[in-house]
Amino acid sequence: MTVSHTFGAFWRPDSEYLILGSFPSVKSREMNFYYGHPQNRFWKILAAVFHDTVPSAADTDEKKAFLIRNRIALYDVIDSCSIIGSSDSSIRDVVPTDLSPILAGSRVGSRIFVNGGTAYNLYMKYLLPETGIEPVRLPSSSAANASWRLDALVSAWGKALSGSRSGL
Repeated sequence: MTVSHTFGAFWRPDSEYLILGSFPSVKSREMNFYYGHPQNRFWKILAAVFHDTVPSAADTDEKKAFLIRNRIALYDVIDSCSIIGSSDSSIRDVVPTDLSPILAGSRVGSRIFVNGGTAYNLYMKYLLPETGIEPVRLPSSSAANASWRLDALVSAWGKALSGSRSGL
């Protein structure tokens, strides 16, 4: 079944980091915002890295305020695709997103991060030729990435994000 990204990018002119997933999960599409599944560790990781409070799982306004405070932009590599449920392995018929408005209108520069291997592989195939910017591959925040404990994810993400900007 072909599905389109329904809620678009979240960014502001003062955004300094762009974190890209592959495509929103069923739960995120239901909630109409990023990383909506309560078992995904995305918000816990970022809260630890930025020494901030974890936003409420069901509160999109809290999540947006968190992103604004920490100058983070979010989007996905894919604008639309054929997908079964939330399974990245089922993704077909990819239409990539257009990052040019974010890159031209924010302070992201070359600070592009991809959340997991699928997002990285899709970025390299579809977006690197357009942007010319090599992304930093982060270990997936998904609960399916069970081999990575939360503390290890926080460490890896923290090193990557702090290496892209002094003063994190």
